[in-house]
Amino acid sequence: MTAPDQPSPWVWLAQIRRPQGRKGEVFADALTDFPEKFAERRRLWLVREDSPGLADHEAGTREINLPNPLDPIKAPFPVRLTNHWLHKGGIVLHFEGIDSISAAEALTGLYAAIPRAERTPLAEGEVYISDLVGCMLVDVAPAEPRMVGPVAGVDRSAGPVATLIVNGPHGEILIPFAKDYLRRIDLEGRRVEMALPEGLIDLNDPGQ
Repeated sequence: MTAPDQPSPWVWLAQIRRPQGRKGEVFADALTDFPEKFAERRRLWLVREDSPGLADHEAGTREINLPNPLDPIKAPFPVRLTNHWLHKGGIVLHFEGIDSISAAEALTGLYAAIPRAERTPLAEGEVYISDLVGCMLVDVAPAEPRMVGPVAGVDRSAGPVATLIVNGPHGEILIPFAKDYLRRIDLEGRRVEMALPEGLIDLNDPGQ
């Protein structure tokens, strides 16, 4: 997995895993620190990992015309969220017009997202985890800072603390994104500085 040089034009809120129920609901992995915000978001977009962004005028004016469930979804695609609830570590989503198991199956693997420009402002000191993708992770605990590698992704399913998936020289390195380790985030400079415990990098390095 290669980390992108530039952040995605989308903010991923959830990734759809499978149909849930008989009325078109889908079960998804929540990819946001603020799942309660789904209650405030009725208009979402279904996107793929490499979906292009939207022109400024298109983001607010594109009409919602539901696709044929038998045809591939041409993402990005606008949808209207009619209901949602938390369920077994994830979230169940129900979109307007998606009312059968076959229609729900067509959404498997897609991301429920919003354009980056529409995301909720954060308080000082907070950061969107998705913004970390593409940043260089630097271990500043040693006297000579160590470049660990670019952040390729974030795994929120491993436990209470998100895990950074870093492209190291020998493969993926898993680093807990714990506040006790974090020292500085420079999003403009695409750099994350953490003071990691001695041996943590080597322990998680597949080449060691």
